Amino acid sequence: MEKPEYDRLIEEGYVCRIAFQGDKYPYIAPFLYVFDGKFLYFLSTKYGRKNDLFKKHPYVSVEVEKYSCDLSCYTFVTMQGYLVQEEDAITKKIVRDKFVEMIEERNLSPNILAALGHQPDDPLDAIAAEERSNIWKLTGVVDIVALKNL
Repeated sequence: MEKPEYDRLIEEGYVCRIAFQGDKYPYIAPFLYVFDGKFLYFLSTKYGRKNDLFKKHPYVSVEVEKYSCDLSCYTFVTMQGYLVQEEDAITKKIVRDKFVEMIEERNLSPNILAALGHQPDDPLDAIAAEERSNIWKLTGVVDIVALKNL
């Protein structure tokens, strides 16, 4: 696929997988993401194996996919780069607001809040108002593989 096509795939999606470097084996975890046209941003709880691995090895592979139920049609893109923790207060607020908008627009279950460091009965705006999660940005992308079936 060419860049406009895989950018569209990324823009249309909201769930990806991130492969972290483990001590012996890779560790793969699903993540919600938002895309600003240039960077992918992820919310991560401030605890768990992925945080430990991020601190040791921020170099990751990220995969976004889309496929039909019977797998007759599929597209995917993988990107190799590294994660950085976003520290800029303005960017963090913008990204958190984008996550709230994405969850509302896609009518996602409140249960998803647990994956973001919140309780399912918390108000959705708590994602933007509180910093219970880290914001990671994929940067330094050195390789992109984007494929689709014909």
